[in-house]
Amino acid sequence: MRFGTIRVDGGTAAVRVEGDVAIELPGFADVAALLAAGDPRELGAVGGGARHALADVDFAPVVTQPSKIVCVGLNYRAHILETGREEPEHPTLFAKFADSLIGADDPLMLPPESSAVDWEGELAVIIGRDVRRATPEGAEAAIAGFTIAGDTSMRDWQYRTLQWLQGKMWARSTPLGPWMATPEEIPADAQITTRIDGVDKQRGDIHDLVHGPVHLVQYISTITPLHPGDVILTGTPDGVGHAREPKEHIHEGTLVEIEIDGIGVLRNRAVLG
Repeated sequence: MRFGTIRVDGGTAAVRVEGDVAIELPGFADVAALLAAGDPRELGAVGGGARHALADVDFAPVVTQPSKIVCVGLNYRAHILETGREEPEHPTLFAKFADSLIGADDPLMLPPESSAVDWEGELAVIIGRDVRRATPEGAEAAIAGFTIAGDTSMRDWQYRTLQWLQGKMWARSTPLGPWMATPEEIPADAQITTRIDGVDKQRGDIHDLVHGPVHLVQYISTITPLHPGDVILTGTPDGVGHAREPKEHIHEGTLVEIEIDGIGVLRNRAVLG
């Protein structure tokens, strides 16, 4: 099943996505609220409210105010090779904040302070239940589903210090959506593709991870509790602009599209902001 969050009448509403229709789920402001109430497959399958043509809806981020957005760097083997680094023994973690999130078709804000804005298409994990110090079984059960994220990176700020946070947390820079797909929706051979102005720049197998989703939930939940609607960005494959020669970056007007088989497509056009 697929669940998203749409903007309606000055607020938001959780929806179940079926084909080309989004069906409102009354009483739930976003997917996080739905997850906090229980199994989304059971809650989302009962009844439903207003129906909207998918082409007409305005998608907000899948979860609008997650308590945590934890990101993993250097987690695709091919990306590690292109950066010239060694495979990490432990996950490389950093964070984002809720005001960095945008919806599936929202403008991607380019800060005027950065001249080296890069793309990073990523598979994102959505947490479905409270979890702390998870066992492998508990970690797997805590994964409600998956969505797509764009870890837009301001490289000139990222590399000012050894800590990456200041290059990753800019407001309205991280698209998340268009919806969450439950695990059974994801094909075993699912690929992630990032296109810049229609040209493929990244393509990789979403399973080419040093640290997979279950291990990441285990590891992160050892450090801090995870709650329904929390998000884990799992890393990006090779093909980022900053590793190219000459380097390539996102500019005003650039269309960034990120697609994952079994989930959907993010389309965000860059604007100065």
